[in-house]
Amino acid sequence: MKIKIVGVFVCALLTVSILLTVFSSAVPQQSVDTTKDASYAPLNDAGFDLKISFLMRIVGFPSLSACIIKDGKIIWSKGYGYYDRSEQKPATTDTNYLLASITKTIVGTALMQLYEQGLFGLDDDVNTFLPFDLQNSNFPDDPITFRMLLSHTSSLNTNGKQQYYWANFSGDPPFDFFPEPYLREFLLSGGRYYDPGVWSSKYRPGEYAMYANIGFDLISYLVEIISGEPFLEYCDTHIFSPLDMQNTDFNLSRLSIDQVAIPYWRFKGRYYKINELGFVWGDEWTPPDQYWRVRCYPAGGLYSTVSDLSHFLITHMNDGIYNGTQILKKETVELMHKVQPGNQIRYGLAWMHELPIRGLSISGHSGGYPGVNTWMLYNGTKDIGVIYLANGSPGYALPFGGWVISRLILGSLFAKERTLAEEMQLDFTVLSDPFFMAGQHWTG
Repeated sequence: MKIKIVGVFVCALLTVSILLTVFSSAVPQQSVDTTKDASYAPLNDAGFDLKISFLMRIVGFPSLSACIIKDGKIIWSKGYGYYDRSEQKPATTDTNYLLASITKTIVGTALMQLYEQGLFGLDDDVNTFLPFDLQNSNFPDDPITFRMLLSHTSSLNTNGKQQYYWANFSGDPPFDFFPEPYLREFLLSGGRYYDPGVWSSKYRPGEYAMYANIGFDLISYLVEIISGEPFLEYCDTHIFSPLDMQNTDFNLSRLSIDQVAIPYWRFKGRYYKINELGFVWGDEWTPPDQYWRVRCYPAGGLYSTVSDLSHFLITHMNDGIYNGTQILKKETVELMHKVQPGNQIRYGLAWMHELPIRGLSISGHSGGYPGVNTWMLYNGTKDIGVIYLANGSPGYALPFGGWVISRLILGSLFAKERTLAEEMQLDFTVLSDPFFMAGQHWTG
């Protein structure tokens, strides 16, 4: 019976998606949109807006900012909904969102820059550099390598311990206790915070891929040790500054806070800020602030905008070069994007491959926290990239946790590229749309 219900739900969504696509050809462009090029009138955008707004309402996204990249430049970008519902602030491509696990691609890029300099080999034991002996006590003779950390095959296990992820809500990095001595105390037997479940007892290092956030905390620590620079400063100097990512930071206090999207969780027909959800998660899981500040910031704590993040994606789509500035060699980019041995989750080096969308093979990364849903993907054959950042969680009451809706949004963005002139760069802000603005008092 459940399978039938899920099937009917998915078919209904697909039918609505098709009908909205057809409907879009008959809907005039909304006059409230603004563009950088006043002479350009986008075709069928009102229908497209209706479709995206409809999908956002189903999945519970208060706002969403998105862009489409083609041949090394943005050809379309737009913001939908309110990133701050109480103040009714409309999203733009300069609205700042938590990236969640997309952060891993930046952290991996930092380490691979050092790899290019010949400072280590991918199959070198990381204990050559770490000040403590990192090992899985179940397989103490097996070395853990850089490649393993970057591809989630180190035998570090998927871990959901509260004290690891959510123990810090009030401060911004860097933290005095992180990465040292915290990682030592958490990962080594006998440590103050040691959790034996963080290590697989079934799979040896290099044998099997298990998505492990803490592996990227270790990577950030290795960047710091090998480069001799504090990790946050390294990213500023070698990635954010060269790529003109001026509104990207691990430290929330360094951003313009009134431009940062507030994470929301839709629960029983209402939107709640994440610091209002003690009755859902329990008080010990609920942050005191309305924004995420997480201990494991190298695994998912970076804030950025669609505009800034597009520079980073263009760099990876363009053999390591953005606007004439090269931060990675072509060979390094290709290596990062290649699925690594023994990796059933199709992970490269800080880069992942997703199921095809509209027949296109795609890779990049996604991210999610409560109140956060982010995607950064591209297809190399057609040289098309898509980014969307949202400040809501896919509806977990929906089949597949809202995954189908996210795929429909992504599919719509990839399909829209075919309707756009490649030479045009657009920057839209929806100031009024049929679901978010007309019904200002709607709470469903």
